[in-house]
Amino acid sequence: MYKEANAGTENTVQNAARDVLGVLNRLKIYPYTLIGHSYGGKVAMSMVHQFGRALPRPVQVWVLDTVPGDVWCDDVGDHPRDTIRFCTTLSRPIDSRRALVESLTGAGFTIEGAQWMTTNLKADGNGKFDWTFDLDGIAEMYASYEAYDLWPMLETQPAGLSLDFVQAERSAFVWTPEDVDRIRRTGANVHLLKNSAHWVHIDNPLGLLDILEPSFENMERGFGK
Repeated sequence: MYKEANAGTENTVQNAARDVLGVLNRLKIYPYTLIGHSYGGKVAMSMVHQFGRALPRPVQVWVLDTVPGDVWCDDVGDHPRDTIRFCTTLSRPIDSRRALVESLTGAGFTIEGAQWMTTNLKADGNGKFDWTFDLDGIAEMYASYEAYDLWPMLETQPAGLSLDFVQAERSAFVWTPEDVDRIRRTGANVHLLKNSAHWVHIDNPLGLLDILEPSFENMERGFGK
């Protein structure tokens, strides 16, 4: 049984998972299904790992396009770590969204990535812009995401867990055949989502739903018992 503890102040996967478990504990609920994408996938796995040897009821966990161990990107565009590091060098406040795009593309980042970064700006009330988040905290979170090893959770799964991974066909992350085989040897499943890069819910939402749907049907049958 999960026992609530102080989450601490570090911006890590473990503390994010502890925060969510703390909320669920206070509300006295526990979901039948957990779905986590990217960083959230490791948060979902960490929640299970922190809970202990047995879950209060059968739980289905879906991990969308992230691996349990080291995370790194192919050379296919903007690396999040590089984007974060570059943004920490920019003077603040930022003059405009266009200025941010020009700074990023001038440093070699893609126009698509630069435009997406403008969605993380907020007006400062003086005609300029600042970040909606703490960049130093984001850097800590991403470093934790890359390094946090959740293979021990897979290899000592608690009773009641069903675990499935979705691998994007054009994922920026490297899914080695060895990692896929290792996941499957633990009893977890790996599903390949065709025609999708990392943003699986945007690139191929219907294909993703087709993969997830059987587990929802199983959950509905469980409700009827």
